[in-house]
Amino acid sequence: MKILVTGAVGFIGSHAAERLHSLGHEVIGLDNFNDYYSLDLKNLNAKALTQKGIAIIKKDLRDADLAAFLPKDMDYIFHFAAQPGISQSSTFEDYFSNNILATKNLIDYAEGCAHLKLFVNIGTSSIYGLEATFPEDVASKPASHYGVTKLAAEQLVLQKSREALFHACSLRLYSVIGPRERPEKMYTKLIACALNGEAFPLFEGSDKHLRSFTYVDDIVDGIVSVIGKETKVNGEIINLGTEVEHTTKQGIEAVERILNKKIKLNVIPKRPGDQWRTKANIDKAKRLLDYNPQTSLMRSVEQQVQWFKENFK
Repeated sequence: MKILVTGAVGFIGSHAAERLHSLGHEVIGLDNFNDYYSLDLKNLNAKALTQKGIAIIKKDLRDADLAAFLPKDMDYIFHFAAQPGISQSSTFEDYFSNNILATKNLIDYAEGCAHLKLFVNIGTSSIYGLEATFPEDVASKPASHYGVTKLAAEQLVLQKSREALFHACSLRLYSVIGPRERPEKMYTKLIACALNGEAFPLFEGSDKHLRSFTYVDDIVDGIVSVIGKETKVNGEIINLGTEVEHTTKQGIEAVERILNKKIKLNVIPKRPGDQWRTKANIDKAKRLLDYNPQTSLMRSVEQQVQWFKENFK
């Protein structure tokens, strides 16, 4: 199968592209290589992909001429590209253009792919709001520009399924961790602070936040399992993550145990829109995809520490 992966040099997108390639598919990666975080990491991910024979196209989805740059014989599209997180340095315009307009442009391109079997939108638990513990049919209450625009992007994609223009689904991911995690995310930053003797910036009260910290390989298991299930997942929203919860404090302690180092904490003001609890309800994923994440928090962090040491220390 011929598969387009957008956001292919990002954290989860790069892992998904590798897995799809390993399954024997022809994978074309697309990324705009923006500078939201260090390009060193994106270039490192891109190198790993190209060494495996995965083609990478540098292109911004906000450009309206995608059809002139991309082949029209795609069988699947996996749409990871987005303005991520709830960073206060990102404007509403950043979220709007990268998450809504870019998705609309990709949809327009997808409509020209005559043999498209499935458009897979990659959503987020942030769509649910400050608490994300619900099944997929619960009303969404996003509490950040990120969540609002990801909900809009999700609905733009599913609209095409409802119009029977192509098969589509949306996968809402929960607190993904592991090798290649972005530098501003919790575990990469914790590991860097521990190894460099720096204080970790802890948002006030966030040590008590609960998260479904899910290892990236477990997430990718669920993502790639939609292949061959186009009719079954068409029009569906599906949660992917672990049902096991840990507090941020437990996450900090896991890094400390693995590195045998005490991490200094610098408590900073609360971050608006930050979720206080995520626990993946994966009943639908189990039923439709036979989804069964198994990797423990300690094993996940061990793998991330090893990756960090190999590449940044």
